[in-house]
Amino acid sequence: MKMQKAVKVSPTSRLIAPVRGRLRLACAIHAVGSAAGVAPFIAVAELGRALLADGEGSPLAAWWAAGLAAAALAVRLVCLMASSGLTHLADLDLQLDLRRRIAARLSKVPLGWFDTHAAGAVKKILQDDVAVLHHMVGHAYTNMIGAVVTPLVSLGYLIWIDWRLAAAATGPLMLGVCLYAFQFRGYGAKMDAYNAALGDVNTAAVEFVQGIAVIKTFGQAHRAYGRFLNSAGAFVEHFWNWVRGLLAVSAASEIALSPLFSVLIAMSAGLVFVVAGWAGPAEILAVIVLAPALTAPFLTLAFAQNEMMLAKDAAMRIAGLLDTPGLSDSAHPDTPAGSRVVFEQVGFSYDGETEVLKDIDLVLEPGTVTALVGVSGSGKSTLARLLPRFQDVDAGRITVGGMPIDAIAQRTLYRHVSFVFQHVQLLRISIAENIALGRPCASEEEIEAAARAAQIHERILALPHGYQSIAGEDARLSGGEAQRVSIARAILADAPILVLDEATAFADPDSEAAIQQALAPLMAGRTLLVIAHRLNTVTGADQICVMEEGRIVERGRHQSLLAQGGLYGRLWAASEAVQAAPEETVP
Repeated sequence: MKMQKAVKVSPTSRLIAPVRGRLRLACAIHAVGSAAGVAPFIAVAELGRALLADGEGSPLAAWWAAGLAAAALAVRLVCLMASSGLTHLADLDLQLDLRRRIAARLSKVPLGWFDTHAAGAVKKILQDDVAVLHHMVGHAYTNMIGAVVTPLVSLGYLIWIDWRLAAAATGPLMLGVCLYAFQFRGYGAKMDAYNAALGDVNTAAVEFVQGIAVIKTFGQAHRAYGRFLNSAGAFVEHFWNWVRGLLAVSAASEIALSPLFSVLIAMSAGLVFVVAGWAGPAEILAVIVLAPALTAPFLTLAFAQNEMMLAKDAAMRIAGLLDTPGLSDSAHPDTPAGSRVVFEQVGFSYDGETEVLKDIDLVLEPGTVTALVGVSGSGKSTLARLLPRFQDVDAGRITVGGMPIDAIAQRTLYRHVSFVFQHVQLLRISIAENIALGRPCASEEEIEAAARAAQIHERILALPHGYQSIAGEDARLSGGEAQRVSIARAILADAPILVLDEATAFADPDSEAAIQQALAPLMAGRTLLVIAHRLNTVTGADQICVMEEGRIVERGRHQSLLAQGGLYGRLWAASEAVQAAPEETVP
């Protein structure tokens, strides 16, 4: 038996699958409405034929033509309303479905995925790209059907009248199509170059605006501004070189497809036919009336095609996000028995080629403090972020309470593992809701108790609306204050395992003291994994793991590591020298 080849489905087709049936029905109804829209013009032509016929015109034929036009207009109105209603309701359902699916996918992707994907890009997909599909679903498909049906019905009627006149009437359409094809030759490569040039302008503008303070401080504003002007000039030159050769062709194609040109060609051909005796005035009138219907819809087709191209690009980005692999969940999730953490032969790579962590063996006993130290890039943060599953390991495994973390439901894992990092993210919701993220059902008393323990209660009360103040709106908090809110969040979550990226690494002395006081109740009695940036903060740790190039090269307590005289000793000596160095004063 021969194996059938898998049919590759385009991203656009995949995304609209839930509403495809309604779109097909809408297109069928719109096709009927488009055909009915030609009927009044046919009625005018038939009325002319009746009145211009040899002998007296038939009043009954005239009335029939007028009745046909009125009925056709009514049918067209009903069909267009029905098809538009179907497509727009389908569009609303599709947008809701896509946004739900994207939100669901974002809730499943590894937390580390957000480190490499800017919030603006995610927002563009969730909001802007989904909105772009509206034009395709709500308008483009039916417009394309109308742009095809209208000229076909018109051409069919003209062929029935006189195929020679019909052939002459299609002349402007053939000319316009050829000119458009010539105009858009090599469009893909030229559009890529256009986007690249535009990207250079945007990059130069962003760099200039974001770095203006530093640039002006060092007196380099003219150079940065010059780079922006050069990029803008290059873009303008590229764009002009592209469109300059298309102006004449574009104008010619617009003229060829204009209704006036179609009427002119129909009248000229009709005059030739009448003089030659090939056709009568009635047939010529029909061609003149219906000739514009052959070319005018082509512009609608061109606009619809442009909307389809934009929607195709948007659909590729949406599909790419929906196809992002999520964290695997066990079909039968387990519950950890305790808070003992074990890293067994753990290996990890971000790109699948360069190993960031290699053969990591590490045990975090319940109630102990383990510190990770090492130079920048040694793998400390990566190792710590594997515990709360910011990423999944490539080799080995991590267990919590004897259970592999990929066999623990994510909701259960985050009830056992909490984390506080240097860079705090508060959601644009109330401060109380920010604190209660880990326990949404917590009472006001519990939220306030956590805030008191984190040394932030009094500051929250000073906000315009207290705990109901909205972060980023009427609650403007400093970095240290936001850090203490995140600590209150971790205190309320009350997870037995805590990953702590030294929260005071970049804090001023006053904020550092407040944060250290807030951390004391959080650290008590928990299994703690600390990423240490300053060695003097972890001298009392139960074990210190020294990392180098993705491996743990030394481990032990502070004094024993110093006695070894290895890497830790050199790091300690360097940190002591930095602290002992006198501060320079600015004259």
